[in-house]
Amino acid sequence: MDARTVIAALRRGEEPTAEGIRWFAAGLADGTVSAAQAGAFAMGICLRGLTEDNRVALTLAMRDSGQVMRWDLDAPVLDKHSTGGVGDCVSLVLAPALAACGVYVPMISGRGLGHTGGTLDKLDAIPGYAVSPDETLLRAVLKEAGCAIVSASAGIAPADRRLYAVRDVTATVESLDLITASILSKKLAAGLEGLVLDVKVGSGAFMKTDADARALAEALVSTANAAGCPTTALVTDMDQPIASAIGNALEVDAAMRVLTGRSEGALFDLTLALGGALLDGAGIAGGEDKLREALASGAAAERMGRMVFGLGGPRDFVEDWPRYLPEANVIREVPAPDSGHVAAIDGEALGLAVVRLGGGRAVETDMIDPGVGLSDVLRLGAAVDRGQPLARVHAGREDQADEAVRVVRDAFRIGEAAIAGPLVRARIG
Repeated sequence: MDARTVIAALRRGEEPTAEGIRWFAAGLADGTVSAAQAGAFAMGICLRGLTEDNRVALTLAMRDSGQVMRWDLDAPVLDKHSTGGVGDCVSLVLAPALAACGVYVPMISGRGLGHTGGTLDKLDAIPGYAVSPDETLLRAVLKEAGCAIVSASAGIAPADRRLYAVRDVTATVESLDLITASILSKKLAAGLEGLVLDVKVGSGAFMKTDADARALAEALVSTANAAGCPTTALVTDMDQPIASAIGNALEVDAAMRVLTGRSEGALFDLTLALGGALLDGAGIAGGEDKLREALASGAAAERMGRMVFGLGGPRDFVEDWPRYLPEANVIREVPAPDSGHVAAIDGEALGLAVVRLGGGRAVETDMIDPGVGLSDVLRLGAAVDRGQPLARVHAGREDQADEAVRVVRDAFRIGEAAIAGPLVRARIG
């Protein structure tokens, strides 16, 4: 077996064998496969596609290219994954809420991608929080807090890390087969017994149409179930931000408000929907009610506090989080240009505005300013008078604030009253 044999089969439109896929994944991990060969492999799959059996084979091969976690715990090990959205800080609420319901959540998370924020970037806004603990600390925190939101270690799915970098520069990121294998190889390597997927669709998502989002959800669910991990997917609305804040420290603040009973809204509702589906799939009845009680009682916030302290953050973070979160130097309102109702929101434009403020990365080496972003973002259908704030810009400098005000104003369309669609558009599995 060699790389040329596998690539040639793809070029001819033939299905590679499961053995060939396993060999190629191992070669990606150990360097046997060159960057050029990895690019050709990605392009072949992008153009030709894979059968469902071979998509499963690729997912498992990339999972098995590195360490696969094993747990010896007294309750199910569960997790959630989102395909990426704007103002999406559900993970910060859901992980401790699930832990308070008696399950374990080793949540492998990532950095921001494009216009969407990353959970690890949000957690970096908490002083001292270690997103890359060693395995001993990870296991200790998971056992004590019931949840640990961390980055994938270098040993998790190294084949995916190598292939992902190649896909980014070979215009093959959009391949449904490669997206599925990339997401699931890392999740399955975490040793999960159940998974819920939040597949976003709308102006602030990568998937802009219901058909594309549903196709991805179906591919993810069928592949994960075939790989032995019971999985459900919800296709959820991203025509407006989930939280009313976008930006790292601002989204931590929004999550803490839900965890401490100070706020509900879409962030609260989506947490219940995703967590309820996950708990139900694990055979734990009444999942949404259990999560609601965990949030109302303060049990979820207490788990968040244990996790933050266990991973190096302040002991009293839950009690006094505003004191610890960084703030921007300049705060500016975005005035509505007309009176009417919020008829449409360009979520991608809002996300990119935060990136340009320094809240995300245009290139991998960019440093993030955790205090910048947007707050008090109005929702679809909101009545607004001319000059009333559509949102507030949090910026490091006056010139950045000026630019962001213009971009955010243009991202809102004021017109007749808009009726927001359902938060959950479909359930798969």
